[in-house]
Amino acid sequence: MNIHEYQAKQLLAQSGVPVPPGNVATTPADARSTAEKLFAAGHKRVVVKSQIHAGGRGKGTFNSGLHGGVKVCSSADEVFERAKAMLGQVLVTQQTGPEGRVVSKLLIEAASIIKKEFYVAVLLDRAVSRPVVMASTEGGMDIEEVAARTPEKIVRETIDPAVGIMPYQARKLAVALGLKGDLISAATKLLLAVYKTWWECDASLVEINPLCLVETADGKEAVMAVDAKIGLDDNALYRHPDIQAMRDLGEEAPLEIEASKFNLNYIKLDGNIACLVNGAGLAMATMDIIQHYGGRPANFLDVGGGASKDQVRAAFKIILSDPHVQGILVNIFGGIMDCNVITTGIVAAVRETGLKLPLVVRLEGNNVQAGKRTLVESGLTIISGDSMADAAQKVVKAVAKG
Repeated sequence: MNIHEYQAKQLLAQSGVPVPPGNVATTPADARSTAEKLFAAGHKRVVVKSQIHAGGRGKGTFNSGLHGGVKVCSSADEVFERAKAMLGQVLVTQQTGPEGRVVSKLLIEAASIIKKEFYVAVLLDRAVSRPVVMASTEGGMDIEEVAARTPEKIVRETIDPAVGIMPYQARKLAVALGLKGDLISAATKLLLAVYKTWWECDASLVEINPLCLVETADGKEAVMAVDAKIGLDDNALYRHPDIQAMRDLGEEAPLEIEASKFNLNYIKLDGNIACLVNGAGLAMATMDIIQHYGGRPANFLDVGGGASKDQVRAAFKIILSDPHVQGILVNIFGGIMDCNVITTGIVAAVRETGLKLPLVVRLEGNNVQAGKRTLVESGLTIISGDSMADAAQKVVKAVAKG
């Protein structure tokens, strides 16, 4: 699960990470009210930041023609006008795709006087099965670009999960960022707090880009999280009802929301052949082989290793809710999964929906003969695939025939 920047900053601040003062706004009047308080507190400028689950907001463009989803303002009236121009509008960035995202929330916060930008992140290094803290002097840039062009500018500290991050490791990172004097101590505390956020929230990723060296009101220097992104591990959300309440359904595709109600993993793609499989690896292979034979997958739909008849029926209804779908490939390898349970769900779903589209089913594994018998005895027009390649070719051919 992803959350908004303002929510990420709330979680970081709870752990002791310094963040700019500000508040979320859902109306232009709310934005003006927050801005007035910030100006009254002595801040010279205020930034208006669109809140969507996508990066590149500053370089994005609204459908109205307004360029930039992040604007720095010098008065409360200017904040009001910017908020009025952004709220309810569709913002298109490199990460949203051409359809963009509707901006329904804004973060109104004090604009920091930035002297230097850094990058910091905490994530799980799956190669060693341990947390890793990454830092770079190249803040404000995509970390993938830094890794490709100047990998030596990325410093990593692998953490022993049994003891957590040690102060000396945080200090090493602070020194690697080129910080001096009291700033090393400040950055050390900040890095310890960032790791605490990652650990206690069961996050998959905590990313601060940029982490900034800023000038404070009294002319001193400080380190501060000017931007923040947190991704949460869905499997651990039951332990964090307060974080689960941060979920913004408006940022998710309606069919993906519906799939989550049945514990199905669904991602819409831009093709016309729907895929229903059990297992993420099988899903990837199925999409690849459809593409290999000239087709285009319309979705990634994984019913998991122990799906019930009702889940399979729900999966079919979700697939058929996509008007671009012109054919369906069901590719099941029964390990824990009982192939007959899958086929019983398929037959029920086909009858309930009155399916007219080509349907190809390939089954292997646990109780496969009973599953195939259920399909034959149903009397429905279902094409059988003898292998994954055979099934993919058949569904591509059937869709091409229209």
